[in-house]
Amino acid sequence: MTHEGAASYVRLRTQRDLVDCVQVLAQVHLHSGYPVNWPERPAAWLTPPALLGAWVAELDGRIVGHVSLSRSRAGDVAPGLWSARRGVGVGMTAVVGRLFVAPSARGHGIGASLMARAVAKAREQALHPLLDVVATDTAAVALYECLGWRLLGTVEQRWGPAQSVTVRCYAAAT
Repeated sequence: MTHEGAASYVRLRTQRDLVDCVQVLAQVHLHSGYPVNWPERPAAWLTPPALLGAWVAELDGRIVGHVSLSRSRAGDVAPGLWSARRGVGVGMTAVVGRLFVAPSARGHGIGASLMARAVAKAREQALHPLLDVVATDTAAVALYECLGWRLLGTVEQRWGPAQSVTVRCYAAAT
């Protein structure tokens, strides 16, 4: 499916959007393996604690992408790495997450547009945007690096008693 000439835009996510967002997330999970572990309650997963904002991307009037921005939580590695290097508290950071674009809508700059909106919101609040990404998600890694994000480090995280995952931590360019 091509979308040449199609109009896309990013807007604030509403409560009504969550059903469509979960449907797109399911497509992404089947196609790309994101998220690695399917959440028990996907709509709640899209609305993490300390949410600062969430946005959707529309293409031809349909939701095709999503991103959120949250305050740092326990287990977010990137804020700890960045804060230690900068000598400031993790309260000066915001975590970009829950970024996904429908497989049929990729290649139109939608991921970059969503990222730009989340970064702008973080900067409006004088927070430095950071993120964690599973190292095997090479498409996401390529996007972040193409957008100028800087690698802070690569760490192993325990996601459960039998699951260890390699995570790359990034900071937005200053």
